[in-house]
Amino acid sequence: MPAFHAYGDGGCLVSAPAELAGMFCGGGAVQQRKRSLVAASAECLRTSKKQRQQSVQPSLDALPDECLFEVLRRLPSGRERGSSACVSRRWLALLCSIRASELKQAAAAATLSLPDLNEEFVLEEEEDKDQSPVDPCTERVLEGKEATDVRLAAMAVVAGSHSGLEKLSVRGSHPTRGVTDRGLLAVARGSPNLRSLALWDVPLVTDAGLAEIGAGCPSLERLDITRCPLVTDKGLAAVAQGCPNLLSLTVESCSGVGNDGLRAIGRCCTKLQAVNIKNCVHVGDQGISSLVCSATASLAKIRLQGLNITDASLAVIGYYGKAVTDLTLARLSAVGERGFWVMANAAGLQNLRFMSVTSCPGVTNLALASVAKFCPSLKQLSLRKCGHVTDAGLKALTESARLLESLQLEECNAVTLVGILAFLINCSHKFRSLSLVKCMGIKDICSPPAQLPFCKSLNFLAIKDCPGFTDASLAMVGMICPYLEQVDLSGLGEVTDHGLLPLIKSSEGALVKIDLSGCKNITDVAVSSLVKGHGKSLKQVSLEGCSKITDASLFAISENCTELAELDLSNSVVSDYGVAILASAKHLKLRVLSLSGCLKVTQKSVSFLGNMGQSLEGLNLQFCNMIGNHNIASLEKQLWWCDILA
Repeated sequence: MPAFHAYGDGGCLVSAPAELAGMFCGGGAVQQRKRSLVAASAECLRTSKKQRQQSVQPSLDALPDECLFEVLRRLPSGRERGSSACVSRRWLALLCSIRASELKQAAAAATLSLPDLNEEFVLEEEEDKDQSPVDPCTERVLEGKEATDVRLAAMAVVAGSHSGLEKLSVRGSHPTRGVTDRGLLAVARGSPNLRSLALWDVPLVTDAGLAEIGAGCPSLERLDITRCPLVTDKGLAAVAQGCPNLLSLTVESCSGVGNDGLRAIGRCCTKLQAVNIKNCVHVGDQGISSLVCSATASLAKIRLQGLNITDASLAVIGYYGKAVTDLTLARLSAVGERGFWVMANAAGLQNLRFMSVTSCPGVTNLALASVAKFCPSLKQLSLRKCGHVTDAGLKALTESARLLESLQLEECNAVTLVGILAFLINCSHKFRSLSLVKCMGIKDICSPPAQLPFCKSLNFLAIKDCPGFTDASLAMVGMICPYLEQVDLSGLGEVTDHGLLPLIKSSEGALVKIDLSGCKNITDVAVSSLVKGHGKSLKQVSLEGCSKITDASLFAISENCTELAELDLSNSVVSDYGVAILASAKHLKLRVLSLSGCLKVTQKSVSFLGNMGQSLEGLNLQFCNMIGNHNIASLEKQLWWCDILA
């Protein structure tokens, strides 16, 4: 144990480090007993008079950590602590080790101390100016190379001078000096009111760092751990014990997390409302079941993806998920039809409103019918890559799910257009949204059914990347859905004006958004008809990849559209003349304009684009090679408020 010495009258006892040696002897150690004058070395006797008279300059760096710690924690305000943190890494480390409670104790002791008679008083007005409140920054994000322990520690010191951080997100880490447990220690010491913590791709953080968060941040409500390989069940258990008010937990691609960690969360965090567990190979039925059972009264959102769970987990969710409103299941290869059937028949999901299933082979017509029957509150259903669902499943769905408002099918190739028409005939009056994406079974039928549906409530329709869907089918859409407000036909390369014009003419509602990206056979005729009929309501129009769109469409848009805010003309054949027409339409208040890949747009358009007005917030000029970098720089100065991509 190092020797202790008293410096000054009534000074506190502190350990004497090596840095203090130079203050008392010219390079030697501090003497612990008197030494005889006769034994003094000849070198000290021959010391020059100038050296003997030279005084040693005092330095705070000579103080041991214990003394410097006490000095720093007694600094009067956050501004002084923030400035002190910039002195050296040693000072920064000491400031990070000061807990918020220790700062309060020092402030309370300062109020009880005697006033300094040598204090220089200032006028009250000057005091008010100096003590003006500073808005604390309670939310911080560190990304990539900026994510280091030093930066995180400095951030924690500055924020800790106020109320501390409330939301912290670390996305990525510096390749050699990344965030470690030391950085989390600084956050835990300086931000006891931390409510949200997200750690994405932080490979050096271990259970020790999470233990510090659990011990120092009892108010934590949201924890997101993604791709942190050194975090295990012990870290989750430490957070669970120290943060009983945890409301949301996300664990993704953490190979060290298993059932024990989820058990601890379920046992200690009884107020848990949302759980998101993805791609954790050691998480099984025991972890999911214990978590759901413990939080049965509060758990509202469950998202499970890429886990080794079986039908047992879904049975537990179906029985204990009485508060669940949002359920997402993806890539659960071990869950079969029986699991979905039992989950629905357990009759516990009475409050389920949103359900999304992706790449689960257990989703069949029988499973879908059970969900529709025993989940009476279901409003939104999304099925992706569910190849066993056919038209019969859709029929059972529409017969039982009377509150269904939205249906999304993606890569469900067994569903045909006949099944969709039958679904629309029997759907409820509340059904508003239908999305069909990459469904190879959605293609033209030889003869339309005797009875066509008439769906007045449907206002959003998306049919994307279905190569078999052509003009013959599109012409029926206008008769079936006359009150559409948003239409997405992107990727329908076979659709022409002959199919789109009947849809436009049959539409009795006010179209607000239309996406025709990739419809390479659409011409100016269809666009002119579209803006003439719905120009007063259209706000977003996308014509990306429509290679037959020319300046004639821009002339029609400038003449008829009054509310248009976003216009995408990427990879079309519009020219400088069309850009000039848009710029001259003073009633147009475009916020976003994309001319990416428009090879006929040249440097002549720069002056026109510069007159687009203050409403323009985003301008895409990528791959417009005829404009030139010099003109782009000039345009950036002219439109300094606008984000320009080039």
